Amino acid sequence: MSALNFKNPDWYDEEDINIFREAVYGFYKNEMAPHGEKFRKNKMVDREYWNKAGAMGLLNCGISEAYGGGGGDYRHEMIIMEELERAGVEGFGLSLHNAIVSPYVEHYGTEEQKLALLPRLTSGELVGAIAMTEPGTGSDLQGIKTNAKKSGNGWIINGSKTFITNGGTANFILVVADTGGEGKHAKSIFCVETDGLEGFKRGKVLDKAGMPAQDTAELFFEDMFVPAEALLGTDTGMGFIQLMQQLPQERLNIAVQAVARMEAGYNHTLEYVKERQAFGKSILSFQNTQFELAEIKTIITIAKSFTYDCAAKHLKGELDTSTASMAKYWVTDKQSEVLDRMLQLFGGYGYMDEYPISRMWRDARVERIYGGTNEIMKVVIAKGL
Repeated sequence: MSALNFKNPDWYDEEDINIFREAVYGFYKNEMAPHGEKFRKNKMVDREYWNKAGAMGLLNCGISEAYGGGGGDYRHEMIIMEELERAGVEGFGLSLHNAIVSPYVEHYGTEEQKLALLPRLTSGELVGAIAMTEPGTGSDLQGIKTNAKKSGNGWIINGSKTFITNGGTANFILVVADTGGEGKHAKSIFCVETDGLEGFKRGKVLDKAGMPAQDTAELFFEDMFVPAEALLGTDTGMGFIQLMQQLPQERLNIAVQAVARMEAGYNHTLEYVKERQAFGKSILSFQNTQFELAEIKTIITIAKSFTYDCAAKHLKGELDTSTASMAKYWVTDKQSEVLDRMLQLFGGYGYMDEYPISRMWRDARVERIYGGTNEIMKVVIAKGL
């Protein structure tokens, strides 16, 4: 139960949704949370948990039943993200697999691609990633240098990618490559199954300031041949348009995760200041603590209200890129602020890994960078003024 005292809106407080929420939380808390230290040490979540998640029906909850998915909607994906934070599980890249990778296949794939790929992404046979970022190209997607050239009945792909979430585990990767068109029509997306694929090399899992259990990795393509049907959809040059159309959901995902982490941090902090003694009384009894938590609670409540309003719009197909960008930048900026303030209330213990607040504080930082930097979000918003 959250200490935020935030009542979920009616669209998010239905019986089947609540049953799903508790089932997801139970899986994370019982099956995964006890192994968090191992995941952090190994720099990835064990592959078996993807199969268990598939068996539990947690993969592709929002994908149509016609393609093996759960037939749900974005509310189910929100629960997948939120309960991960409530259970204290780090590094499980489920939201990327569910709410970013698979929707590309469902929205833009051919019927043959959907039938061949989505059921396997739902079972956990395939674990998904998307490869956009390159060593010299971050938010500027038009600057992507990885290229794909026609060769016989397929394509030869050369290039490299970095900072790829699920990169150490994924065996299904959406690769964004230059296919030689003009301007916005120069990029295409390829559906690449990597098991036994010649020319595909997986680099090291990267050491990061936060999210140590997330297998963020480098990927290399050296004369990597993929068949013609690996092209997502039927036409080349559609990649940039496809990416732009999916960005509102990706940015909303980040805001949802940020709110959930803030709320979990607030719960931990409130519990700590009630129990911790200083000068013979609880830390909560000091006016500074009370004022800090009053401001923090207000900020999180505003962030959650705005994010849930964006989710309501998204469920109706009404969330625009500018509004999603507002949510992504503002909520993640506030997340860094309030987690830093909450950590301060723990004193020296807040800097120790035995308390989750230290990991939340570190993990939050990247959300102001990935999905498009917060500076880019402001550029997007400004264009709509």
